[in-house]
Amino acid sequence: MKKAIFFLSAFVYAGTLPAQPQYRDSLGELKQQKENVINAETIIKIENLGTKINTEYSELRPTISADGNLLFFICQNSPENTKYNEVPNSQDIWFSEKDSNGTWSKAVHLGYPLNTYYYNAVFWISPDNNRILIRNAFVDGDYAGRGISMCYLKKDGYWSKPDMLYIKNYAKYDQGRQNGAVMANNGQALLFYMTEENGGQNNDLYVSFLAADDTWTEPKSLGKKINLKNYNETTPYLAPDGVTLYFSSNRPGGIGNNDIWMTKRLDESWQKWSEPVNLGAPINTPEMDCFFTMDAGGEYAYMSTEKDSYGESDIVRIKLLEREKPDPVMLVTGNVYNKKTMKPLSASLLYETLPDGNLAGNAVSNPADGAFKIVLPFDKNYLIRANADHFFAQSENLNLDSLKKAGYKEVHKDLYLVPIEVGAVVRLNNVYFDFDKSTLRPESFVELDRVVKMLEENPAIEIEMSAHTDSRGSDEYNFKLSDNRARSVMDYIVSKGIAAGRIRSQGYGETKPVAPNDTDSNRQLNRRVEFTILKN
Repeated sequence: MKKAIFFLSAFVYAGTLPAQPQYRDSLGELKQQKENVINAETIIKIENLGTKINTEYSELRPTISADGNLLFFICQNSPENTKYNEVPNSQDIWFSEKDSNGTWSKAVHLGYPLNTYYYNAVFWISPDNNRILIRNAFVDGDYAGRGISMCYLKKDGYWSKPDMLYIKNYAKYDQGRQNGAVMANNGQALLFYMTEENGGQNNDLYVSFLAADDTWTEPKSLGKKINLKNYNETTPYLAPDGVTLYFSSNRPGGIGNNDIWMTKRLDESWQKWSEPVNLGAPINTPEMDCFFTMDAGGEYAYMSTEKDSYGESDIVRIKLLEREKPDPVMLVTGNVYNKKTMKPLSASLLYETLPDGNLAGNAVSNPADGAFKIVLPFDKNYLIRANADHFFAQSENLNLDSLKKAGYKEVHKDLYLVPIEVGAVVRLNNVYFDFDKSTLRPESFVELDRVVKMLEENPAIEIEMSAHTDSRGSDEYNFKLSDNRARSVMDYIVSKGIAAGRIRSQGYGETKPVAPNDTDSNRQLNRRVEFTILKN
C-alpha cells in the first residue's frame, strides 16, 4: 500500500510501470553487486531532513535553491492542504528555510495563488530566488488547464499570480498522463518529461528553448540515447553546469522500479549525450527513485525516498561522491543599485559571453533590495549587466576561462545603473585595447554596441567619450594615448551610423583619477573609458 500511494503521488497517474528486470549472469556477479552496495553505503551519506520537514504523509519533489537555503516540496494528503477533503491524494506546495546554523525551519504551507484546487508543485526556483516555475497553466492567476507557469517575487515578499509559459504545440506532447518540467539555471532551456511520442504509455524527455519574443519553441526529444523505446524516462534535472543531466528511468541495468541516472550533454544540439550511468546504491533502491535535485555547489543532492522514512516518503540530502557530481560553477551574488542615489533597483539581468556577445542567461533582481544570484559555468568570459527603463548599465566582467579546473566558488559583484540624464557619467568596464595602443579589441564591441543602441533609441542625446590613464608614464604620453583611445571608441560608434555631431572624444590622461595611484587595483580603476551625457 505504501508503494502504491507513493506512485500515485509522484505522478498522479492511474497506471503502473513495469518492474525493472534484474540481469545477473552468475552468483559471483551477484556477490560482487552486494559488496558494491555495502561499500557505497559506507561512503555515501544519506541524511533525512528531519521532522520539521518530513511528516507521516508523503513529502515529494524537493526543489532546492542555488544557495541551498530555500526548499520547496510537495506534501500529499496533509489535512492543511487547500482541498484536503475534496481532492483525492491532494498535493500542495510547502517550503522551509535554512538558517545560518544549517537548521531547517518548520515547513510552511504556501497559500493562494500558488496552491489551488488542482494538484500543485514547484518545478524550479531560479538561482536569484526571485522566480519559480509551477505546475499547471494560469492566466492572471486563473487556472487555464495543463501546462507550466511562472511566478515572480514581489516587493512585499509575496509571489505574483502565476502566468503560463507559451510553449509551441505543448498540448501535442502533454496528454494528461505524467508530466513535469525543470528550467536550466540560465533561464534559456526548459526540460520536460511527458508521454512518449505516438501515444505511448511511458514518458520521454524533451527540451524547449526561449525565443526572442519570450515564447518557447516546440518541445524536442533529447534523442534515442536518453529516450529508450518502451521504457520510462521522468523527472529530469539539469545541473548548474548546464551539461550534466540527472533523470529517473526503469531502463535495463537498474536496481529497482525507477533509478537515478546521470549523463552529460556533448554539444549544443541536445541530441548527443554520454552513455547514461546508474548512480547505484544507496542513492537508488528497489523502490521508486526520482525527483533528484541539487544546489549550485554540487556537493549535495536532494530527493524523495521511501527508505527509513517517517511517513510514506521523506526528503533526504545526499553527500555525493566525485564521480556523481556535475562540473563546478561559480555562484555570483550582488545587488543592483541606482548609481546616482545608491538605492536598490528592481531590474532584469543579462549575461553574455565575450567576445562573441552570445546570450548566456538571464535573471531578475529582488524588487525590495535589488539582490540577485546567477550561476556561471567555468571556461568562459562573461559580461554581466542589469536593465531597467531610463537607465544605462555599467556592465561588469568575469573572466572564468582561466579557472577551468577550479572548484565551486562564490563571489559578490554589485551592478550599477546610471540614469539617462544630462551630466550622468557612465563607466564602460568592458572596453579593451591592445597593450600600449589605441586599437580596440573584439571583446569591446558588445559593450560599445549598447552605447550605439542607447543613442539610436534616444535621438536627442549627445555625449562626450573620454579615456583616462593611471599616473605611470609621462604626462604627454598619457594624454596622447588616452586621446587616441577615446577617438577610436568614437570612430567605432560613428561607423555604426550615429551622426558624428552627436559625439565628441577627449583624452584626459592621468588628470582625473577616481582613486589614488598607489596600488595595482587602484591604478586599474583609473585606467578607464567612460561617457558623459551632454544633452538630452
